[in-house]
Amino acid sequence: MSFVSTLLSKGPSTPLSRYTTLNGAFYIANGLLLYAWPGAAQVLLFAEPFEAGEAGLVRLVGFTLAVVGWFYAMGGRTGADSFGLATVVDRVLVPFFLVPLALTGAVDPHVVLPIAVLDPVLGLGAFLIWKRQSAAVSR
Repeated sequence: MSFVSTLLSKGPSTPLSRYTTLNGAFYIANGLLLYAWPGAAQVLLFAEPFEAGEAGLVRLVGFTLAVVGWFYAMGGRTGADSFGLATVVDRVLVPFFLVPLALTGAVDPHVVLPIAVLDPVLGLGAFLIWKRQSAAVSR
C-alpha cells in the first residue's frame, strides 16, 4: 500500500469513532479560524484587547488546536475505542491546567474558561457514547 492509501484507510465505524472524528473536525475548524483571525478570540469570547505579542500567541494556540484536531479526526477514523477513550482522559485534565491560569490572571479568563468547560463536556459525551455502545454490544 502507498503512504496516502494507508493514511486514508479507515477502521470500523462506530458511534464513538464518528463522534471523535467530528470533534476533530470541530477542533481543526476552530484552530484554523484562530490562526487566520486571532481577533476571533476577542469577538467570540468577549476577551480584552490584545497587548504586545498576544495575537501571535493566539495564532500559535490556533495552530496547536488544529493539529490536535487532525489527530482526533485521524484517530477517530481508526475505529479504535481505546483512542476515543484516550480523548476522554486528556479532556478531563484540561481544567486542571487552564483554570489556574485564569485564577492567577496569567491569561484572560474569557479565553480559557470556555475551553475549560467545553473540553470536559465533549469528553463526557465521548464517555457516554462509549458506555451506550458497550451496553448495546453486550446485549
